[in-house]
Amino acid sequence: MLTKEQLIERLNLEKHPEGGYFKETYRSEISITESNLPSEFTSDRSVSTCIYFMLTSDSFSAFHKVNQDEAWHFYLGATIDLHMISPEGEYSKIHIGNDFLNDETPQFIVPAQHWFAAEIQSKDSFALVGCTVAPGFDFKDFELADRLELQQKFPEHTSVISKLTR
Repeated sequence: MLTKEQLIERLNLEKHPEGGYFKETYRSEISITESNLPSEFTSDRSVSTCIYFMLTSDSFSAFHKVNQDEAWHFYLGATIDLHMISPEGEYSKIHIGNDFLNDETPQFIVPAQHWFAAEIQSKDSFALVGCTVAPGFDFKDFELADRLELQQKFPEHTSVISKLTR
């Protein structure tokens, strides 16, 4: 298997503001006008976008949310623990990977407006996934969590919020 450094170079991955590395691999040329989108979208969007996303064990993907459902597709590497907090405050955790006998799933959809973060438990490892959103991603749709604000909103989840915010 390639090293994380080799994958970063081979796939042209860049650091992502939430943590990890990414590369946009697809952006639909077809657009949806702002007037045909829900009110949380403030401009036109591509119909769909896809990225490679690599998470390493020496970092984490910090709690954030987007306006779209986000599909995660597991490609290779270590299991990812994906943590979610719904708008109503319900916490859940999903294991994304390919060990089907241990309740891992190779594909998962994070619902729009859910706060979510991800980490790898295995030392000295990484995971490569694909993430697809529709309507297409724009950083206008991305909100990185403020630790104190999120803890005030969901005090019952202070521990995991503290662990997975910067």
